[in-house]
Amino acid sequence: MAKKAKGNRVQVILECTEQKESGVAGMSRYITTKNRKNTTERLELMKYNPYLKKMTLHKEIK
Repeated sequence: MAKKAKGNRVQVILECTEQKESGVAGMSRYITTKNRKNTTERLELMKYNPYLKKMTLHKEIK
């Protein structure tokens, strides 16, 4: 059975925005954590996309 999360840290999924538009097969996603109290808006980070082989903008989903 999983433990309940303590504090304000939550897991978020980051998904590539450029790959959706380009139509390349596959999807680049990363899982990270953020402090919900300090960062109320959605995360946007530059991460490496192995399908496009370059750094792209990844935005938080859900």
